Amino acid sequence: MILAPLAGFSAAQLLVLAALVFFAGIVDALAGGGGLITLPAYLAAGLNPALLLGTNKLSSLGTIASAGRYLHRLRFPIRPFLPALICALLGAMLGAWLTRFLDPGAIRYLLLAALPLVALAVLTHHEFGGADCSAELPPAALRRRTCAIAAVVGAYDGFFGPGTGTFFALALARWCRHDLLAATGRAKLLNLVTDLAALAVFLGAGRLHLALGLAMAAAGGAGHWIGAHLGLRRGGRLIRPAVALVCAGLFLKLLHDTLAAR
Repeated sequence: MILAPLAGFSAAQLLVLAALVFFAGIVDALAGGGGLITLPAYLAAGLNPALLLGTNKLSSLGTIASAGRYLHRLRFPIRPFLPALICALLGAMLGAWLTRFLDPGAIRYLLLAALPLVALAVLTHHEFGGADCSAELPPAALRRRTCAIAAVVGAYDGFFGPGTGTFFALALARWCRHDLLAATGRAKLLNLVTDLAALAVFLGAGRLHLALGLAMAAAGGAGHWIGAHLGLRRGGRLIRPAVALVCAGLFLKLLHDTLAAR
């Protein structure tokens, strides 16, 4: 673990990086996908690539700010949600473990096929995530669906990661019948748990820049607070286009990475 101060970065680099992490926090609080902004930003600032993922996970703890705002405002019960949080934690740990044996690049092709369809569905099907119909499901069925989503998307976060918050929100809206606002609030909690699981792995391996990650966590937290405020005020009207834009950005990023790897 690098415990050195921030002397290796100029003031200009830190200011630009903080601004980008702040903006990523707003986007992430609304629709997920903040890593699409922060990962290239860290590389551009000159961070050692070996410390990239761990530092990004540490700075993404700003999710606490948006998760807290959504939880306080939406006031959904936490106790029935605990099994899903545990499944998300275990899924993320399993995904991180699987990275030793499988090629994450295989997932890129599946996402490249799915993301345009997801964005199109969000923009054109206005009834999607428009109303909370989760009460129509029996409690046991709702719990099973939530836990399955938590485990599968959690494993994806541990194994690969980009767009995890978006996938949590979309899956909860589609299969658990939450509206997009309620799904986004729950997605924040699940994503926070998977981030913590991955962070524990990186921390144990010493693969992060502690000082930089903590400094950027403050910037990201401010962005998350503002993003959650906007999401709670505007609801699906703001979240819907944000999700579509994040899907488009993730698609372009994955396409670039796939072509560059050839």
